[in-house]
Amino acid sequence: MSRPMDDSGWTSSARAWIADMGDTGDFGRQHVLDGPMTAQLRLLSGGRALDVGCGEGRFCRMLRAEGFDPVGLDPTAELLVEARIRDPDGIYLEGRAEALEFPDGHFDLVVTYLTLIDIEGAEAAIAEMVRVLRPGGTLLVANLSSFSSARAHDGWQRNLLGRRVHFAIDRYLERRSTWERWRGISIRNWHRPLSDYMKWFLGQGLILTHFDEPAATGGEPAKAERYNRVPWYVLMTWRKPA
Repeated sequence: MSRPMDDSGWTSSARAWIADMGDTGDFGRQHVLDGPMTAQLRLLSGGRALDVGCGEGRFCRMLRAEGFDPVGLDPTAELLVEARIRDPDGIYLEGRAEALEFPDGHFDLVVTYLTLIDIEGAEAAIAEMVRVLRPGGTLLVANLSSFSSARAHDGWQRNLLGRRVHFAIDRYLERRSTWERWRGISIRNWHRPLSDYMKWFLGQGLILTHFDEPAATGGEPAKAERYNRVPWYVLMTWRKPA
């Protein structure tokens, strides 16, 4: 079983996270990522799916709606309690991405939806995700863009009137962790250059079949405009060779 996540802030932030996500997720999930993530699911033919870092289970419920048989995995017990309340028939297990307790080749699809940024041992986690994926299976990845995780302070540089002028990044090639705090949530995120992730995926022999930096569609126009000025997220689909 997992060790406590207090060093990453998830245990103490769980209740605030659940309140902040609600039923539909935050703006970025609802208006930027959910659409292209669902579009990738619809290119597949269902099967057994593992959602690594499932949190309160929102994407597991979406997976089932798209014809998959999902298992949710998360190291934070309180988030799993909420997932089971919202989805009593679902399967939600406590565990860590770096040491998955599943047989080799067990899943047709593995999803990591904004979780790699939370994992200190991301290289080991990717290797484990590939291990439990069947030959010919799909790894679907949504991650915070390395441009956005390398932001200087909050990223936005403002003029004397307080208007956003441009977005600044700094120390892009320096791997580091930062504490992100908003609305009662305080969690540890990991910045890495995109080249790190690409080396880790390619090092597992995966084949990249889709890459996107999705734009916001819908939602409050002012928020959408901020998301569309900066590549906030990256979405990748990888195939494990048969």
